[in-house]
Amino acid sequence: MTLLPFVADLRLVDHHCHGVVTREVDRAGFEVMLTEADTVSPLGTSLFDSLIGLAVRKRCAPVLDLPAHAPVGEYLARRAELGAAEVNRRFLRGTGTSDFLLDGGFLPESLTGTGEFAELAGARAHDVVRLELVAEDVLRAGTTAAGFAADFAGELAKRAATAVGFKSIAAYRVGLELSGERPSERAVADAAGRWLARAGRGDPVRLADEVLHRFLVWTGIDLGLPVQFHVGFGDSDVDLHRCDPLLLTGLLRATRASGVPILLLHNYPFHRNAAYLAQVFEHVFVDVGLATHNAGHRAPAILAETLEIVPFGKLLFSTDAFGLAELYHLGSTLFRQGLSDFLSAALAGDVMSEVDAQRLAALAGHENAERVYRLEVR
Repeated sequence: MTLLPFVADLRLVDHHCHGVVTREVDRAGFEVMLTEADTVSPLGTSLFDSLIGLAVRKRCAPVLDLPAHAPVGEYLARRAELGAAEVNRRFLRGTGTSDFLLDGGFLPESLTGTGEFAELAGARAHDVVRLELVAEDVLRAGTTAAGFAADFAGELAKRAATAVGFKSIAAYRVGLELSGERPSERAVADAAGRWLARAGRGDPVRLADEVLHRFLVWTGIDLGLPVQFHVGFGDSDVDLHRCDPLLLTGLLRATRASGVPILLLHNYPFHRNAAYLAQVFEHVFVDVGLATHNAGHRAPAILAETLEIVPFGKLLFSTDAFGLAELYHLGSTLFRQGLSDFLSAALAGDVMSEVDAQRLAALAGHENAERVYRLEVR
């Protein structure tokens, strides 16, 4: 559990996360935010009986002035006693994170926005714009099939003015097997017409069309901001077999000349595949967020497997924390543990010098994210 001193003090940039809840939560509400499932199991199982649940009791309890491994009832009672605002402040400010990049596109009405989050965290917070949300807003605003492309491009440009990046959730909607070809105006208009027709029949306003997802990505690339992709592990809406990042190979080849960074998020259980892509495509970067806190004490193994091949200049830190401030704490402490363990083993084996280890830790912790998202110039 001992950390290398320069890893323990390492400043972090969390390049992909969400807001936190500010309401009080009961046990069921707490447990459902420990999982990617939609609800707590009605069959009597508990998320506290998992590696993430054990990690909460081990690593989070001391932040609330409780002993490690405090019983669940005591933990939740202490959390309620302190109140959501104090709990959020303690966990967020204890992560050592200077910048949080927030995807506010999922359940925004339930979570803190960028400004409120920054105040709680005592740090900078930046917006990442979800492409599909913008497209769905454009449809609701009354676009036409012929006008959709221009309407979307104009709206995205407006939102890009105050954002540091974009995010695609094509993985959730159509999978990652996106063609590398930029869709033609006619193809976009035809696809938009089909989408508008479905919405006109009363279907949910939910973008799920390979041509349009590709169009959104290319529009984001044209604006020059980094584009994130959800990859791999997610909730029950994901067809995991369609979320292998290798399916993006054609699109990665097509976009490399743009020089726009592509960020592959999460990646588990395809983290080795993502690491390969980051090595062979100069504009591709990876993280293992979301898996980190879910894997608990096994998170260092996942990080080590990713680092088998990914250059240190291509690895970013993220938590993908959502709702519970504890997930920011777990994501950051388990990342530090994994990075420290990996570097300690390398130092012991004379694979690198301590000067190298400190430099490589800084790359992964914050320098790569600052370079990719141009945070240093903001």
